[in-house]
Amino acid sequence: MKKALVALALAALAGAAFARRPNSNDMPDAARPEIAAAVERAAQKPHPRLFADDAGFARIKARAESDELVKLAAEHVRAIADMMVPTPPSERIKEGKRLLTVSRTALYRIATLAMAYRLYSNKAHLDRAVAELRAVCAFEDWNPSHFLDVGEMSLAVAIGYDWLYNDLDEATRKEIAAGLRRHGLEAGLMRLWWIRASNNWGQVCHAGILSAALALAEENPSEAARFVQRAVDNLPISMKALAPNGNYPEGPGYWSYGMHFNVIAIALLEGTLGSDFGLASKPGFREAGFYPDIVTGPSGQAFNYADGGAGRRGTHPALWWFAKRFKSPDVLRYQELANFKAYAARRDKGIVRKGHRLFPFVLFWIETPPPSSEPSRLPLVWDGQGPVPITIQRSSWNDDEALFVGLKGGSPSGPHGHMDAGSFVLDTKGVRWAVDLGAEGYYGVEKRGMNLWSSAQDSDRWKIFRLSTWGHNVLMLDGCQQDVKGSAKFVHVRTEPPSEVAIDLSSLYTNATEVLRGGKMSADGKRYVLNDIVRGFRPGGEVRWSMLTHAETQVDGTTVVLKQGGQTMRLAQTGRDTGAWSVAPAKGPNEWDSPNRGCSQLTFKVKADASGEARLGVTFTRE
Repeated sequence: MKKALVALALAALAGAAFARRPNSNDMPDAARPEIAAAVERAAQKPHPRLFADDAGFARIKARAESDELVKLAAEHVRAIADMMVPTPPSERIKEGKRLLTVSRTALYRIATLAMAYRLYSNKAHLDRAVAELRAVCAFEDWNPSHFLDVGEMSLAVAIGYDWLYNDLDEATRKEIAAGLRRHGLEAGLMRLWWIRASNNWGQVCHAGILSAALALAEENPSEAARFVQRAVDNLPISMKALAPNGNYPEGPGYWSYGMHFNVIAIALLEGTLGSDFGLASKPGFREAGFYPDIVTGPSGQAFNYADGGAGRRGTHPALWWFAKRFKSPDVLRYQELANFKAYAARRDKGIVRKGHRLFPFVLFWIETPPPSSEPSRLPLVWDGQGPVPITIQRSSWNDDEALFVGLKGGSPSGPHGHMDAGSFVLDTKGVRWAVDLGAEGYYGVEKRGMNLWSSAQDSDRWKIFRLSTWGHNVLMLDGCQQDVKGSAKFVHVRTEPPSEVAIDLSSLYTNATEVLRGGKMSADGKRYVLNDIVRGFRPGGEVRWSMLTHAETQVDGTTVVLKQGGQTMRLAQTGRDTGAWSVAPAKGPNEWDSPNRGCSQLTFKVKADASGEARLGVTFTRE
């Protein structure tokens, strides 16, 4: 009995040694044995070891001679690297509080030039990559006050150091390693709020510091293991929001950011240490690979709620990792394969200045996808659950003229949140008819001294048209903004045709007891009905219905005809209560608001009846 108690006490002490300590940087006192041993083994491996070793790069080089897709990507990388050679190295020039543009440029250049050199042995690529590495390592710092800048620059310098290690002279190796250690790892020991972040900051910053720790692992394996432990322990905090079915809370724009770096982190762990330590099996992570396709309409535009744009013209290298890692080539079928080919064919000067900085990594993950003509097996109706719920309804995956509607729930206080609960986008005939304006430029707002990042009810954030209730396809009651403490939830989702969804918006409106919005899609995909019910409102109170569109508009009584791209859409008020349509430019009242040229706002207003109830309805019919 005594021996058993001693054993339990020792086990408790051992567990405490590997537990997180409540210090300012959340670093464990020591890594768990399996992580410590894996890092010790990795530290004894020669460079390169991040993402691939010498044999791995040799396989890519061999495949580039025979595999059409690998060849396409490799030749793109080489062509862009050639065009980068004459450009001057980066300088430490901040934009407001950010150095992020410089960090991203450096990552793009170093990844492209270093990959091109590994595949084609052009010394000009090596020399230009080294010049970039030396320039950024000579900076006074990588701007740790905005740590995304450090995260991306750390990844840039880590892969440059690792992939080019055997072609660097000893003095240059020491110079680059010292810069990576000083500006990356040592900065990663500061008091850092993002370590336990639940948004993209955790994904980006942990990936960057992880790459630095593994690149320099031989210098101090035990310290490197602690950085690995910290990343493995805390990345799940950001990943938790993906449960249960892969819905990304910050919208498709930030999916591209956060998930790419999440993939980078897991690929680093698996490639260098032989294990992802359970990260890829977290609930919803595998399904998150399908998210970009699910939220992209037949117009080719995404449902861009939160701070993001609707365009999806570029490629997503992370999807090739999902396809390979989970043996799920379907993630490439709907959009990515065509987008990848179009991107890889580009040789213009614009792409040299601003291309996809992570594109070279796709060469580690390309496998031949299935024919793109096969029918999609993704659902026509998707109930995207999680902290920022959305629903997607579409009439077909294989018809460019299909009807597509995205409807958003959640709260304005969510990550990159807008006052957009209940907002919707709508496609049909290959045209985006109901649009979301997306983000306002961060720097333009911040340089005026406005606090863009407070979600308090009276904060500057809600004075911006694109972010406010005024600038979304939502109801507005007596001109009041949505309540930042509220959160909209879907209360009904019918997946069988005719599909139907309903969302409870009541907690977003403090001046009504009940606000409901429902959407029903006809079985033939030619018609969509959006109904709204307001109860417990002020008798005679004003309810404003709103929709933003880039289409040409023509009002005819309670009907509006929209024309765009040679197509026509008809909107008819079909609710109990109706009002006169109004069409105005979608422009906010303040000088800091973007002009949103070419965009109009359709509205109509009704009055609540004597019981405080209003019933509105709009039917969308494609012609």
